[in-house]
Amino acid sequence: MILDAPFYILLTGLNLYSWAVIIAAVLSMLVGFGVLDSRNRFVWAVSDFFYRITEPALRPIRQRMPNLGAVDLSPLVLILLIQAAILLVAAVQGYLIRGGMYF
Repeated sequence: MILDAPFYILLTGLNLYSWAVIIAAVLSMLVGFGVLDSRNRFVWAVSDFFYRITEPALRPIRQRMPNLGAVDLSPLVLILLIQAAILLVAAVQGYLIRGGMYF
């Protein structure tokens, strides 16, 4: 169908972004605990890429959340918001299909 492509691209993009948030959080923890050395050029490049991809979405969440010290729950909140957006997009697609407006 004609509308399959935009919904597929949107859902795939949301899924990929949620994986990017997970990878960025894990990389941040590994660098923070000293498992990965950020002086390594490859590690720095990968972690910098994921930081630049996820930080614009995480920064507003961090500003609104209370300070919990060393614990950062903003990736968890962002993943929950992304999952809610995925459910919303799937619901809109379902309503369009049932309403006969999906072609």
